[in-house]
Amino acid sequence: MRSMVAWLRALLAGLVLAATMTGVALSAELRMAVTTSFHNSGLADLLLPEIKKDIDLDVRLVVVGTGQALKLGRAGDVDAILVHSKMAEEEFVAAGFAPHRREIMYNDFVLLGPSDDPAAIAGATDVVDALSKIADAQALFVSRGDDSGTHRKELALWSNANIDVEKLDARWYRAVGAGMGATLNVASGMNAYLMSDRASWLKFKNKGDLKLLFSGDPSLFNQYAYLPVDPAKHPHVNAQSARDLETWLVGERGQSMIGDYTIDGETLFTPNASDQPQ
Repeated sequence: MRSMVAWLRALLAGLVLAATMTGVALSAELRMAVTTSFHNSGLADLLLPEIKKDIDLDVRLVVVGTGQALKLGRAGDVDAILVHSKMAEEEFVAAGFAPHRREIMYNDFVLLGPSDDPAAIAGATDVVDALSKIADAQALFVSRGDDSGTHRKELALWSNANIDVEKLDARWYRAVGAGMGATLNVASGMNAYLMSDRASWLKFKNKGDLKLLFSGDPSLFNQYAYLPVDPAKHPHVNAQSARDLETWLVGERGQSMIGDYTIDGETLFTPNASDQPQ
């Protein structure tokens, strides 16, 4: 019995080694950390089957906030990341965890809230004015509170309004520590204000009494970028497949599919692939 077990183990080890040496195990699959907002949009469901058809690559998504996605990249637990927090991305590249960042597409953030708009943000002059109105009214506001790209953007906007969220009354400012979909559900249930990316809002079904109340401020611009994890830092990553995926995303096929994706006639993302990595 022991000899049979030893033989099976040796056979399995030999098969794994052979697959690794021929590149079969590494070339077929890529792990990419993506934001919950990207995943919630439904765009991945459209792109991934076409990526498989076009370049024979199985992309396995790890759906997390931007902060966690960057941590996974730093640890070498994924081969690439797709996130939306430019400053954090540039720090990631500067630290040597990615050879570059490549802009892929953008949409925008929007402020949502109860249809009766008790803080009257629909008439705000800009996003700083809108957030100030919410704070002055102490109207219920739900924050993701999860170190995601959306959360980091929200914090920056509060800071622009000279408001320290750590000093806000927790009875009306609620940090839920959850992804975009879950945060939208909480806000819908509480009939509260929140900030969302437009794609997640358009895809979200459980809107309840929530309404899009404010958008269009240039400060709400939301750029997504692709970062391959640097094999110089983590030699085990599937660097070739990461390059192949980047080429597909910035190419005519990928950019066209991104731009053609709509819900109820509304475009969720605008493709804007940069000619060169940054």
